[in-house]
Amino acid sequence: MSSTQPTNPQHICENLLREGIQYNNAHSILPSENAIADRLLSRGVELKDAYQELYDKLNTHPFALKVFLGLVLSTAAFWNPAKMQEARAARDDLANVNRQIAKKATELSALLEQRSNLHDTSGFSSETHCHVGDVIEAASRHNHLFGFYLKEKLDALRYQFDMKYWPSLSEFVQELASNAEGADMSATDPLTAAATEASRPSKADFFKALFASIEENSAANYGQLPRDFKLTDRTLASLANCALDLGPDELVDDAYMKSYRQKQRKRDAEQA
Repeated sequence: MSSTQPTNPQHICENLLREGIQYNNAHSILPSENAIADRLLSRGVELKDAYQELYDKLNTHPFALKVFLGLVLSTAAFWNPAKMQEARAARDDLANVNRQIAKKATELSALLEQRSNLHDTSGFSSETHCHVGDVIEAASRHNHLFGFYLKEKLDALRYQFDMKYWPSLSEFVQELASNAEGADMSATDPLTAAATEASRPSKADFFKALFASIEENSAANYGQLPRDFKLTDRTLASLANCALDLGPDELVDDAYMKSYRQKQRKRDAEQA
């Protein structure tokens, strides 16, 4: 809070935004969040009632107002519809890469088995790796930590247990194929999981991520926001319109938020 100690809810919220911008600039971090904060500051007239509601509901909880405004900034910066479209594309890329790994590793496994059979039956040898330990050691030739801590122990195991105790190279690679083919993809954080739940990007991605972020920072999860914290549809719509810089044809309103909440309640009931 600034030294002048403003009492107007809008001034209090905007001062918190300005302090955040100054901190980020001083530490050369989070320029994307600063851009959202500047956007909110430039549209203060539209947010007057929203700031009043935020102040009324959070002012008596230490740091809660600052925390919530930070959630709005980060969600708008990193979990907006455009970012979530990129995330969905990356998810598709990952699935495709796993499919290719499964296919190519299966082919490689068959070739390795064929080479092993030729070594045994053709009367020729190609002096290539035949033991997984050989592959590990060769692949780690430039890893000084491997050489210092693991090489001697691996060598001891290789000399103690002959080939029948180890997977063949073909089996080793086939496991990579099976692992990739059966990969179960999931988001690495609850906000991305919530925002990419639907197959197509939309403004709802922002709200899903924001609500997931609120829950994650609730007192129920040892966060700073009160357990019963809930904003009106109008305030949520105002925050989204300004934070996402939505155009006249894209604006969300009370009716949109009411419909969104009803759909979420129905979805939650179906999953329960």
